[in-house]
Amino acid sequence: MSEVRTNGVSLYYEASGEGAPIVFVHEFAGDCRSWEDQVRYFNRRYRVITYNARGFPPSEVPEDASQYSQDIAVNDLASLIRDMDLAPAHVVGLSMGGYATLHLGLRHPELTRSIVVAGCGYGSDMDQRERFQKDANEVADRFLNESMEKFGPIYTAGPTRMQLKRKDAIGYQKFIDHFMSHSPLGCANTMRGVQSARPSVYELEEQMKSCSVPTLVLTGDEDFPCLEPGLFMKRNIQTAALFTFPNSGHLINLEEPALFNRVVLDFITEVDAGRWPARDPLSMGESALLPDEE
Repeated sequence: MSEVRTNGVSLYYEASGEGAPIVFVHEFAGDCRSWEDQVRYFNRRYRVITYNARGFPPSEVPEDASQYSQDIAVNDLASLIRDMDLAPAHVVGLSMGGYATLHLGLRHPELTRSIVVAGCGYGSDMDQRERFQKDANEVADRFLNESMEKFGPIYTAGPTRMQLKRKDAIGYQKFIDHFMSHSPLGCANTMRGVQSARPSVYELEEQMKSCSVPTLVLTGDEDFPCLEPGLFMKRNIQTAALFTFPNSGHLINLEEPALFNRVVLDFITEVDAGRWPARDPLSMGESALLPDEE
């Protein structure tokens, strides 16, 4: 089993392929195994690294809830890239992993060639923030007070995961089975320390405006908590493109693996060729019909 001791914890990782490094960062309900379709596709021409976040066995599961936060998750990712000598790396993250990837690009651009921020935005709506935090803490309690066998199938049946069930019942069951092997303590601490307490995407506006890292924002068009945050990232990161997956929910890399892989590969290819653009300021005029200056 491959482990790296970084930022005070042991993190399990898997690596394959040769070439420029791509690091995949999993969502809350996933782990390394969530990226199987991406690993098989990208390791033909890149060095592909997946890892389990702290709290997700076989990575270490700190018992103290204070050892989990958005800042710590970002520092874990940054330390892993440094300690494995991967910089600058392409970094691809989904949901919880998308948040870590976004923060990495904003705080540590020197570690990144590019960032792909997928399914990012849960808990960002300020009008719904109190409800989101309440629900997150209830979920954390249920991880500790109910068995994974009882609560796991309930949690994985959220409204933005039903699209995977509709498209691929076998893949959906595999997703549930993987989730059921997670640590209840790790899930509870991650839900409280990371999910519930992280800042809204809308609070990152000023950092986004100064970001120059090539960025691809991905979202499913039925992943409603992430649609507006995706548009917000597109508007404020001058090097960002936005791609929306039709009739898709939260688990876009599992729902539409071929499309996901092709879109990410096209993006990375453009970046490596030095052809990824920053937005032309003239495209941001006040009028929808006329240029600001004639």
